[in-house]
Amino acid sequence: MHNNRTHHAVTRPVTLFGLLMLLCLSAMAQTGSENRAQDEAAIHALLDGLHGDAAQARFADYFSRFTPDAIFLGTDRSERWTMAQFKAYAAPVFEAGRGWTYHRVARHIEGTGDTRWFDEVLHNEKLGHCRGTGVVIRTPAGWRIAHYALTMLVPNSIAAEVGEQTQRAEATVGTQ
Repeated sequence: MHNNRTHHAVTRPVTLFGLLMLLCLSAMAQTGSENRAQDEAAIHALLDGLHGDAAQARFADYFSRFTPDAIFLGTDRSERWTMAQFKAYAAPVFEAGRGWTYHRVARHIEGTGDTRWFDEVLHNEKLGHCRGTGVVIRTPAGWRIAHYALTMLVPNSIAAEVGEQTQRAEATVGTQ
C-alpha cells in the first residue's frame, strides 16, 4: 500500500531543492552575462580611449593603457617595439602636439576570464582602412593592452601590386 503523505513529504523537498538550484543557476548565468557586458564595455572604453589619446597626443594617458611589458607592432616590418622603444618613438611626435588618428569602424572582442583578444577595423585619413588586433588582460588597475598589432588592409584587387611595391622598397632600403 502506498502512503500519499510520505510520497509528498519526500517530493516537496526534492522539488523545492530543484527549484532553488534552477534559480541559483539562472542568477549565476545572468551575473556572468552582466560581468561579460561590463568587461566588454570596459575594453571598448580602453581601446576607444587609446585612439582618442593618440589623436590628442596625450602621451602619459596613451601609454598608461598598456602593460609595462606590452609589445606594439606597427605597419612597417621593422616596427616591433617594447614599451620603452615605442615611447622613444612616440615622445617627439606627441611633444610636437601631433599624434595619429584612427577612427573605429568595427570591433570584436572574444574570450572569457582575465585575458581577452580583439580585432578592430579602423580608418586613418592617410592609410585608409587598417586593422588593429591585440590581447588585453585584467590587472589590478583594470584592463590593459598586452599586445597590439596595427596592419594596413589591402584590397585583394591590388594586393599583387602592393606586394611588388613592398618588395622594391625593401630591396632599396635593405631588410632587417
